Amino acid sequence: MTAQLIESKTVNDVQAERPGCGSASPLDLFTCTCARLARVCMMLSVIGLVCLIAAVAFQVFGRHVLNSTPTWAESLSLLLVLFVTMMGAAVGVRDAGHIGFESLADLLSPPAKRRLCLVVHALVLLFGAMMAWYCGELAVSVHAVKIPNLGLSEAWKYVPALLSGVLIVLFSLEHIIATYRNQKVVLAWL
Repeated sequence: MTAQLIESKTVNDVQAERPGCGSASPLDLFTCTCARLARVCMMLSVIGLVCLIAAVAFQVFGRHVLNSTPTWAESLSLLLVLFVTMMGAAVGVRDAGHIGFESLADLLSPPAKRRLCLVVHALVLLFGAMMAWYCGELAVSVHAVKIPNLGLSEAWKYVPALLSGVLIVLFSLEHIIATYRNQKVVLAWL
């Protein structure tokens, strides 16, 4: 039923129900900024996925056709996988695409369901903050070490998770604010 409602909405309908994209309220501006950030993350993830496919295809071509495997392609592919998955994870948190136990929430009264929702988003926020903090510490601790075959700092392996952690904090905060305001977060991809 929900999928049918989503499919029947036009882009103008969705933009009209987005809270505050044109208003001056700081909370509405924050929601609009989070939606734009999520869309940018999705676009960057798609670009990263295309680059990942190209790097792996070049690696396969080099190995089987040229009989000379490009050494940098595997290291680049690993970095791109980290980037794509971490950006996708952050957007998944904003669009509530993560795994949830809906049956428990459905058994609760509306006030209890709201409290449970706030606790879940607070825990996800805490997870994102810890992920950002510890990935930042890891990046600093290995910044002098170079990735073989690429010449980049090992810190670049932790940057996608650090960024994802920061975005998860922002997106969880957006969900907490929306819950307090009795609003729904509109999906970024609509």
